Order: sequence, then structure tokens, then C-alpha cells
Amino acid sequence: MGLFSKFIAKIKGTNDFAPADWKELEEELLLSDLGPSLTKEFLEQAHKVKSENAQEALFQILSTHLSTKDRGALLGQETTVIMVVGVNGTGKTTSVAKLAANLKKSGNKVVMAAGDTFRAAAVEQLQTWGMRIGVEVVSGKANGDPASVAFDAAKKAQESKSDFLIIDTAGRLHNKNDLMAELEKVKRVVEKVFTINEVLLVIDATTGQNGLQQAKIFTEAVNVTGIILTKIDGSARGGVALAIEKELDIPIKWIGTGESEADFAQFEADSYIQGLLS
Repeated sequence: MGLFSKFIAKIKGTNDFAPADWKELEEELLLSDLGPSLTKEFLEQAHKVKSENAQEALFQILSTHLSTKDRGALLGQETTVIMVVGVNGTGKTTSVAKLAANLKKSGNKVVMAAGDTFRAAAVEQLQTWGMRIGVEVVSGKANGDPASVAFDAAKKAQESKSDFLIIDTAGRLHNKNDLMAELEKVKRVVEKVFTINEVLLVIDATTGQNGLQQAKIFTEAVNVTGIILTKIDGSARGGVALAIEKELDIPIKWIGTGESEADFAQFEADSYIQGLLS
């Protein structure tokens, strides 16, 4: 059942929505990770909704909270370079592999860079994915320089005339200055070969407001162009996408719903909102 379906069912055919009903809706919205400011704003707008057009009116209200920025891929003239950032544990490395598999299925030649060199498990994970999906992975020494790996991968992508280069980055979150310096270094060395066209931030939907706080640090450190929202399945609270886009004004471009490469798709805003309402 959608997040707002109970609300619609209650107000259909009646203009008598009791104070207790509004309180219940407020609690549900907060539990769904909309956050206090967005919940307050939504309730103020929902008070004006008439019963006869509840679903259509709520669709319009929810749509206004989503980013209006382009959800399509930002393509390069030759090789499109995508840098993937995020906190460890969000599904960042898996998302790199799933994105690569998705692009390869569309007929593109893809190279992946195992730039999370501080986690041996992340490098091994990407190498395993690479063998599984048939995509080349460029890696370096354990605890080596992530920028060096990214540069080598850029050269490999150039030599092989690849359509896409996807760079996994370190997810350590010491402080904003360290993070900014590390990501800027990766960007600087890669751009000796190619322009970085897209920076995708991976956010775990189940972390809710904590995920938003982490996201703010990354968006201050690097120019994020889109979001990959992971773990948006039966256990994830559906309002988090609204909160992310309202708070950061960055479009969600991809969603991960499971562990397999098939559990990854482009985010469709209208379908998402209809899911909240139905």
C-alpha cells in the first residue's frame, strides 16, 4: 500500500478529516523519512485538498517537491566518465557494477576503475563483478593512490575507445576537507585525459535522515549531478526520495532494489509518486 493511500481513502467522499486523522498522517509521514520541514509543508498543502479530486491534487503537490533537473545521463563527446561517490556501506561498489552491466546491455563498451583502494573487499568485489558481467576492471595496489587507479583506467578507456568509464571512489568520511581533497585529486588527474561528465552520489534509502546528512557533506565536497538510491525495497520507507530531492535539489537517476544486476533501473518520478498514492 502506498504511503498516502490511506489518507486518500479517508477523505474520499467526505470533508470531515478529524484532528486525530491529521495527527496520524503526520506521524506516518515522519516515519517514512520525509523529515519535519517537508512533512509540515505537505500537511499545509494537504489541508486545502478537496475530497472529489484528492488523488490528482496530491499528485500535483508531491510532484512539486521533486527536482526539475534532467534525469538523463550527462554524456561526453567521446568517452563518458562517471565518478561514483558515497559512504561505505551504501551499496556504492555494487551500484558501480550494476550501472556498468546496465550500460553494457545497451550495447556500450564499459571500463570500471576500482578506486576504493583502501578496502580490499571493494576491489575484489568489483573484480568479481567484472568477470561476471564481462567488463574490464582497472585496479592498483592495496591502499594505493585512488587517483592513480582512476588515471590508469582513463588511459585504458581511451586506448580501447570505450563508451563509458565508471570510477568507484573511496567512501571514507573523515571530514569534509579530506574528502574534498581526495575527490578533487581524482577529478584533476582523470581530466588530464577526459572531462568528468557525471558525479553520482549513492544513498542508502534505509538510513533516512542520516543518509541526508551524509549526502550534504558529499555535495559540499564535489558537484553531484545525480543520485543512485539503493535498498529501496519492501523495508525502505517510501518518502525518502522526496526528502532527498527537496533538500538537495539533485535528481535521483537510478534506483537499486536488490542484489542482482537486474535489480537496478532508471528512476521514474511519475511511477514513484503513483506508487505512494496507490
